[in-house]
Amino acid sequence: MIPPSSLLLISLFSLTNAYTWKFTSQPRQCQSLSLAVSGSGNPPYSLLIIPTGPSPLQNNTEVRTIQNIPFSGTSNTLTFQLNYPANSSFVAVVSDSSGFGSGGTSTPVTVLQSSDSSCYNSSRSVQGPWVFSVNPTGGITQCESVRLWWEPSFVNGTVKFYGVIPGGNSFNIPQGSLSTDTNTGTGFNWVVDIAGGTNILVVAGDDRGIGAGGSAPFTVAYASNGSCLTSNSPSSTAGSPAGGSYPTSPSDNTSTGTLLITGGVVGGLVSALAVVLIALFFFRRRKYSAVSLERPVNVLQDDEDGHEAHQDLPHYFTPEPYLVPDPTIGGTSDAASTQNRPLSMTTADIHRPLTPVSTTSATTTTRKTGAPPQLRPVNIIQHDDAGPSEEPVGQGEPETIELPPAYTNLRSSPLAASAPTTAADTDHTSTLVPVETNS
Repeated sequence: MIPPSSLLLISLFSLTNAYTWKFTSQPRQCQSLSLAVSGSGNPPYSLLIIPTGPSPLQNNTEVRTIQNIPFSGTSNTLTFQLNYPANSSFVAVVSDSSGFGSGGTSTPVTVLQSSDSSCYNSSRSVQGPWVFSVNPTGGITQCESVRLWWEPSFVNGTVKFYGVIPGGNSFNIPQGSLSTDTNTGTGFNWVVDIAGGTNILVVAGDDRGIGAGGSAPFTVAYASNGSCLTSNSPSSTAGSPAGGSYPTSPSDNTSTGTLLITGGVVGGLVSALAVVLIALFFFRRRKYSAVSLERPVNVLQDDEDGHEAHQDLPHYFTPEPYLVPDPTIGGTSDAASTQNRPLSMTTADIHRPLTPVSTTSATTTTRKTGAPPQLRPVNIIQHDDAGPSEEPVGQGEPETIELPPAYTNLRSSPLAASAPTTAADTDHTSTLVPVETNS
């Protein structure tokens, strides 16, 4: 056995999808607007259009009224004059004999420009027979009670309220027991069984028709209490709203369906262009890297552009390679003269000319050292100073190398040889060590 709640869902689903409707012309200021119903609805049909948003006219003059327009007989088409100014918007609801809002609700529709403005008076605001109020006045909150009330002296017959969710469900607001209060007039309490964040239009009517009491927009406030919400609670429906294709902005002269297709095409082209640019960037980067790896680098030759790298530098700042002489060549002037500039030499075969070396004994005895000190081999490295190098000379001219004095001709002075020996010299004796020279 199918539970009653499931049967209700099935019936609602059948009613919602029993028929559809769409605009067959563009909504323009003071022009005829047409729509058509398709499917297995239950005529007669009716159209309810509710103004939304502020008035586009100067001083916010409101010339729009709620219009409830019936279809003729069992016809499934309707044409009427749209008495709304350009750049204003409205929400449309189509119903049949099965109930209010059975055909679905559109999203806000924008009225387009036209040259005709004779259908309204921009200097005078319109006003309905009566208005309603809510208490508390701050708005409506999910799963909380709100009082809808009015002044009974202005209404005609039975008062009814309707909820219209743009792009979603439209429904009759259940009316509870009426009560009269000196501060809030006549009204009833309604538990708002709508999820927080939902935009809704509350429309009031009486025996003169839907909209006789005006309408008011609300956004349902969130609350921690969600016990009143069920799967049957009114909400915005997923998928395409009712009404087919229509403009949704003042500059929109095409249908929303066309806009969606155009947006998709443009988005696809932009994405393709981005992919091509990224691929080109990586291709060029890879090609440049390959060329850089293949190109030899020679720091001793000209630069990559074919110009001499240091042609603008002074001669003595021009870098030159350091060449190590052949170890088989002795450190002579002949070996050094084989190059264009003075080179550092290693004279491993020449012993360093030594100055007289004295040895000092730290003991207090009169014992003197027996064997003479051993001479150790010393390498001599001749360095150049940091000054500018000589200008290059021709290959046929000899090169002159200047060295500092070697002090090889030092001899012991007569004063040192003839000095008398003292008692202090007995313990600390200075001995002249012979020096080998290679002259």
